[in-house]
Amino acid sequence: MKIYLAAPLFTQVERRWNRDLAKAIAAAIPDCTVFLPQDIKVGEKFNDPRHFAVIFKWCIQGIEEADVVVAVLDGADADSGTAFEVGYAYARGKPIIGVRTDFRRSQERGLNIMLARACTYFIPDLSFNEDMGVIVRDVAARVKAVQKAR
Repeated sequence: MKIYLAAPLFTQVERRWNRDLAKAIAAAIPDCTVFLPQDIKVGEKFNDPRHFAVIFKWCIQGIEEADVVVAVLDGADADSGTAFEVGYAYARGKPIIGVRTDFRRSQERGLNIMLARACTYFIPDLSFNEDMGVIVRDVAARVKAVQKAR
C-alpha cells in the first residue's frame, strides 16, 4: 500500500509533525510506504527554485502511484498546495483521508465544502487532544478500509 502524505511543509513545526505522522503511519501499517513530498531533494538542496518543475512532476507521480492520499487540512484555510493535491487525487479517483486537528470552524466539518466533500474519510481530531497515536489509529483504520474495498 502506497500512501501520499499531503500537508503544509513550510515551518519547522509542520515539517517535524509531518515526519512524525509519516513514521507513525508506516509503523502502524507495516505493509505500506509513505511518500512525504517535503523529502524531495533535487541536487544539493531542498526547494531549489531551479528544480521546481522536477519537484512538481515527482509530486504528481507520487499521487499517481499512491493507493490513498492522507491530507492534513489544518489552518483557517487549508494549505493551497495540499488543496491542489486533494483536488488532483480526487480527479484521479484516489481515496482521500482528510485529517483536521484545527478547531476553527468553516463551511462543513471545519473545511471549505470542496475539500470536505472530496474526502472519502474524514478524521476530526481537535488540537486539544495532542495525541498523535489517536490520529494514527484512525488513519490506519481508514487505510485498511481502503485496502479491504479494493
